Amino acid sequence: MHILVWTDLQHVLAVAEQGSLAAAARALGVNHTTVLRRVGAFERSLGVKVFARSPTGYVLTSAGEEIAAAARAMQDTVHAIERKVAGRDLRLTGTVRVTTTDTLAVELVPTALAAFTAAHPGIQLELTTTPGLANLTKRDADVAVRATSTPPPHLVGRRAGTIAFALYASPAYLERIPARRALDGHTWIGLDDSLATTTIARWMARTLDVIPVLRTDSFTALAHAARAGLGVTALPCYLGDRTPGLQRVRGLIPEMATELWVLTHEDLRGTARIRALTDHLVTSLGAKKAALEGRGA
Repeated sequence: MHILVWTDLQHVLAVAEQGSLAAAARALGVNHTTVLRRVGAFERSLGVKVFARSPTGYVLTSAGEEIAAAARAMQDTVHAIERKVAGRDLRLTGTVRVTTTDTLAVELVPTALAAFTAAHPGIQLELTTTPGLANLTKRDADVAVRATSTPPPHLVGRRAGTIAFALYASPAYLERIPARRALDGHTWIGLDDSLATTTIARWMARTLDVIPVLRTDSFTALAHAARAGLGVTALPCYLGDRTPGLQRVRGLIPEMATELWVLTHEDLRGTARIRALTDHLVTSLGAKKAALEGRGA
């Protein structure tokens, strides 16, 4: 009778999902020799080949496909248990992982977190910035502060406000090209394909017949490029209005408006430290209503 070790299965699943030893090692936070040793031991213990080695990476064999499917089911069960256990934690201590966008992490979220840590010194915070919504099901993060009008159905939370957008450029650019010029007559800075679903990208695709002089995957980079005089760009007002060296080209653009949500997984909403943080963030960000709605310029 073979006794399967969960940590070995984790290494097998990481290689299956990442496609190589090096990528799996990075995902697990170990070195690649550890992954190789674990996978080799797993294969020897069962007497089967889980992976076929090829020049392009590691490919699951037919037996490996069955093992990986079972490992994913086990992983989902482990994550569910972790969330349910965490959800019963009534202590205002421990760590809470927060994910948000780069612009919110620069302009609005830090002030809210500073006030929270002062009130709850027993809670340690971790802040990550990612363009996409972190996987709260796998607990890559505990709380997400996101601009979205359609929160994922498996997450729960509250709306903290509405985010307004406008067009911005530097005074030097507007000396060369007046703001009143037709939109297609301006030089534009846009977003790359990784942010094609944002309200800015959709508005530009629908409204403009231009090729941007620069594309980027960061709203912060958009603001700095516009400040440098490269052209006109659309920005959330809480960023554009607060960036020195930028001024509005026109008024608010209602079609770009979106909502700001504070979200967590439904299994975690009863955790005291997470509930305390989400309540605080909703209140603190809601107090920034004027900046969010573009009335603070």
